Amino acid sequence: MRLAPRLLLLLPLAASPLAAQLPRVAPEAAGLSSARLRRIRPMLDSAVATGEVTGVVTLLARNGSLVELDSAGYADREAGTPMRSNTLFRLASMTKAITSVAAMILVEDGKLLLSDPVSRYLPAFRQMRVAVPGADSGKPMTYEPAARQITIRDLLTHRSGLAYGFLDEGPVGDGYRAAGITDGIATRGMTTAADNVERLAQQPLVFQPGSRWSYALNTDVLGRVVEVVSGRSLADFMQERIFSPLGMHETGFWVSDANAGRLVVPYMPDSTGRLVAMRSERQTFSEGRLVLAGAASHGSRTFFSGGAGLVGTGGDYLRFLTMLANGGELDGVRLLSRKTVELMTASHTGDLGDPLGPGNGFGLGFEILVDPGAAGEYGSPGTYSWGGIYGTTFWVDPREHLVGIVMIQRFPTTGTRIRELFRALAYSALMK
Repeated sequence: MRLAPRLLLLLPLAASPLAAQLPRVAPEAAGLSSARLRRIRPMLDSAVATGEVTGVVTLLARNGSLVELDSAGYADREAGTPMRSNTLFRLASMTKAITSVAAMILVEDGKLLLSDPVSRYLPAFRQMRVAVPGADSGKPMTYEPAARQITIRDLLTHRSGLAYGFLDEGPVGDGYRAAGITDGIATRGMTTAADNVERLAQQPLVFQPGSRWSYALNTDVLGRVVEVVSGRSLADFMQERIFSPLGMHETGFWVSDANAGRLVVPYMPDSTGRLVAMRSERQTFSEGRLVLAGAASHGSRTFFSGGAGLVGTGGDYLRFLTMLANGGELDGVRLLSRKTVELMTASHTGDLGDPLGPGNGFGLGFEILVDPGAAGEYGSPGTYSWGGIYGTTFWVDPREHLVGIVMIQRFPTTGTRIRELFRALAYSALMK
């Protein structure tokens, strides 16, 4: 298998306006109110002024046209570098949607089935064990064989029984940490995703495959499946089958020296609540369980995390989401069929109740809004969304043909309101 990344580095492109990424129209032409959209910028300025964020980029598109683009604050507050439309962001878990599309491209190629066992492509997953906690704290954990194989659909829907080390404080998480398994946000010197996935396969599952929903390293395993099935590195496959066809020229796993000045600095609150820069290559949180990439990290040339590794602009990501909103096509280029997009954005967790809270389910790579009233969220039934650990977020409303993106870079996002406020203001501007 060819693992050397081709066309991996982000090329030193001219700083063109983000509006050129999609045709821009007056809000009224897209059925929105200009006057109401003008409420967004003061809200962003206030979030910067009060120290909620150091900088932000927002984008709103309808019917395939850009209707709102704003940037406020700083990409690097201490250096005085303003936030711009072409600022590069660590996408973190917004990588998952792109990896999920990569897998579905292979399904449409006839090379992969959702029902396929993962072990068909990664034999190390053939005989998985499930951890069974003792009846009380004095009894050791025991193990039982997995009742069935983990499938590709389990990976896409987070129903495999795998875990995230930074979320699991118990024995399984301890095993992940002891084995040196990375969560993909900062690679900790790991050479390749293949190494990481092999180590992961030796650990027990936290529940029987299919029986529960739990956010986990599933999409990192899925990215490795894409590599094995396609015979390409994940970076190459994404470049050839997603980024180049969609004109996403500023998205990749590594930021070149020429573009390092456009990479946003992540921030975190200190003991007083003031945001301070995460300047080092790695920042450790949660008693060492969570390791984030700081400003000195430019990604990886060899470790391609399907769940957290990409860096890109808001404009590039808007092109990706517009493709999905258009039923798998953008500018005459079709990546997926309409029915595949419909399958990806249907809830696959209805049998589990409300695993993501009232009114929400999960599809093949996305959170799905099933009941806006139960969820208490703006949006139509079928709206799909996700976000990243640094605070980036998106949603796509198929009924309203509306796409929204908020790009910030701070951890944790506890206490921030900017993403919810942007969504409320966007929906309040809908007139037709």
